[in-house]
Amino acid sequence: MKRRMKATITYDGTNFSGYQVQPEKRTVQEELQKVLTVMHKNEIVQVTASGRTDAKVHATGQVIHFDTTLSIPLDRYAQALNVQLPRDIRIVQIEEVSNDFHARFSVHGKRYRYIWSCEAVQSPFRRFYATPSNGVKPNVMAMQEAAQYILGTHDFSCFCAANTSVKDKVRTVAKLDFEWHGEELHMTIEGNGFLYNMVRIIAGTLWEVGIGKRQADELASIIASMNRGNAGKTAPPHGLYLESVFYND
Repeated sequence: MKRRMKATITYDGTNFSGYQVQPEKRTVQEELQKVLTVMHKNEIVQVTASGRTDAKVHATGQVIHFDTTLSIPLDRYAQALNVQLPRDIRIVQIEEVSNDFHARFSVHGKRYRYIWSCEAVQSPFRRFYATPSNGVKPNVMAMQEAAQYILGTHDFSCFCAANTSVKDKVRTVAKLDFEWHGEELHMTIEGNGFLYNMVRIIAGTLWEVGIGKRQADELASIIASMNRGNAGKTAPPHGLYLESVFYND
């Protein structure tokens, strides 16, 4: 009898070419499916995630689901996977769910975190996990003011990579905040869904506001234009974390 398993996973994206399987490239999905296939005696097990992450993007709360015929007790399933997975992927939590649960289509919302390192000399131990500013400290009040224009429901074409095939670009951003953690500036953003590169383009645009390259009130016209060319640069991938995925109970 098949059981549907929902797992919360965390991974260091540094040495991955993203989440989704790609030919001749190392990906998170491939590593997960490789281990599950071995556990299921070469029966291919398909793993479905809440969404993709790009190369070098990290996750602390990605969610996946897969179907299993194994009778491993629930309290031992995570350990059974973790002992075989590479050290840059960990299963944090696993639970059995109903067959109508879908890691992607059941998503109610997501939270991402973007981190800038603002010390004059970035620690070499943070070089893969925060984007360096080379000592520049932005005006966070201006960034927070600009963020108010992003909150709510909009067509976010201006914050979407031009090569996407998605037609409907209307999304709702529920929260967008900044906070200092020592010399690191963290941006957290929550919404019902995010377009390709949307969080990184928002981060890049708000950073430009913070360092005085743009005015906060420019965000209104940028969003209204629905033109990617009017927004800021796409922030580097290694500062981005998929932090949480939300589902209706």
